[in-house]
Amino acid sequence: MVRTMSFLRALTRAARMIRHTPGLSDGLVPDDAVLLDAPDERLGPALVAAAEGEYEGAAKLLATTRESAEWENRDRYVSRLAAFARNRDEWLGSWLGASPRDADALLVKAQLAVARAWESPARAERLREVGPLIDAAADAEPSDPVPWRIALDHARGTHATHTAFESLWERAIRRSSHHYGCHVAALQYLSAQWYGSHRECFDFAEEAAADALPGSLVQALPVRAAFAQLLTGEPTTSVQEDRIDAAADLAIALSADYAAGDPWPAEVRNLLAYVLVARGRWADALAQFRLIGPYATSFPWTSVTDDPLGRFLRARDGVRTEVASTMPLRGRGRGARTRAHYS
Repeated sequence: MVRTMSFLRALTRAARMIRHTPGLSDGLVPDDAVLLDAPDERLGPALVAAAEGEYEGAAKLLATTRESAEWENRDRYVSRLAAFARNRDEWLGSWLGASPRDADALLVKAQLAVARAWESPARAERLREVGPLIDAAADAEPSDPVPWRIALDHARGTHATHTAFESLWERAIRRSSHHYGCHVAALQYLSAQWYGSHRECFDFAEEAAADALPGSLVQALPVRAAFAQLLTGEPTTSVQEDRIDAAADLAIALSADYAAGDPWPAEVRNLLAYVLVARGRWADALAQFRLIGPYATSFPWTSVTDDPLGRFLRARDGVRTEVASTMPLRGRGRGARTRAHYS
């Protein structure tokens, strides 16, 4: 009798999936239209010009962000331009050769040096060697918080004490009290994987989110803390699960402040989708995949795979299947929230 009931449940689930999965593709862009880490309309032309060996577009873009105090955009663009320069040293070299004291070129140089040092087996030693480059970038534009975000990442890799880290943190937020990148760097330092704990990480994230400006990505810090805990694979208590779900709910509210297919919150939405999938909140996850549109991001998927785009697409397909399996065979219904994990 038990085997018969199990078979019937499995058969019903399969029938639901077959019936409803195709219809749940509504609002999802086709697989071949999904882009990984696509640049926005301002960064795109600068990268195209850089590929042709021209640095003027990048120089103008970063100068605009500096002069307009667009620190969040500046941080993103510097990271992307440094990533480009990893395989095109001559491009950055030409820029620095023409303007050796340019605050923007020095910032890209510092970001690139730190990124390379992080990959070295002698990470801490290599990072200490590039410290003067961060100082040079900070001195070139004293009001810019981005060199201090780089300094916070640098400090984590050089095993800085909490006292030393707090000193850097104070100088960072003095320049921009709600800078998302600096908050992310601090959150990583406080995570259980580095020099803190899950509780310390969550406490910091929740306090920062409560103080954040409306629409600020800082409100997504708790879901980053949730991701850090889920990534460990450690068992969670009911209290911890409630905290993770509350973080996801806050990020869902933040996501709703932005239009569907907006590239600006794409990384936050990718992260939120990952956490919702891990919590088995299939309907909520499907809603975020629809809002993501074509903008898949390497983070968080590279944390669990060498094929981030493939993992994104598989997760999206899996969510459709799970939602379909909870819908009634006849008529339309809403997917039930479950607690199963998906990977």
